[in-house]
Amino acid sequence: MTDPPVPHPVGPIVVGTDGSALARQAMTFALREAHLRGTGLRAVCAYEYSPTRRSGFEWTAASGPGSGPIPQQRDLVTQAVADSVKELQQQLGGPPVDVEIVCESGRPAQVLLEASKDACLLVVGSRGSGAWGRLALGSTSTEVVHHARIPVVVVPAEHDTASS
Repeated sequence: MTDPPVPHPVGPIVVGTDGSALARQAMTFALREAHLRGTGLRAVCAYEYSPTRRSGFEWTAASGPGSGPIPQQRDLVTQAVADSVKELQQQLGGPPVDVEIVCESGRPAQVLLEASKDACLLVVGSRGSGAWGRLALGSTSTEVVHHARIPVVVVPAEHDTASS
């Protein structure tokens, strides 16, 4: 008889999210994988804001000259990510996965790479830029794949085979 394998400490799975349909697919994949591996999940939403170029968070930005993001922006985005995670976990069923939510201002690839330093896997969608911010996963996924020091999964878009 052999002894059962000794569990090794495993870092969380990091998933990029921006509220897009592709990010939801990546989140679903990451939740399933975290459940299978018995590890936690870190949902990361990166956003950028500049007074001359708004991207994604217009609905949380104050209007007028010299205006910037409203002070509650991070709270609003964090709550939107938490709501999405909760909904997806309910759809998947089974025991819930522990989820840490990280919402940071900055270039999406850079934020994801920083958030995944202690992770076991990084998951991104193939493209993004949804209602929660500029997480342009076309260019972001390419950059992440080239610079991550851990395995990366790029979740492709689901295609409706009935209409193909």
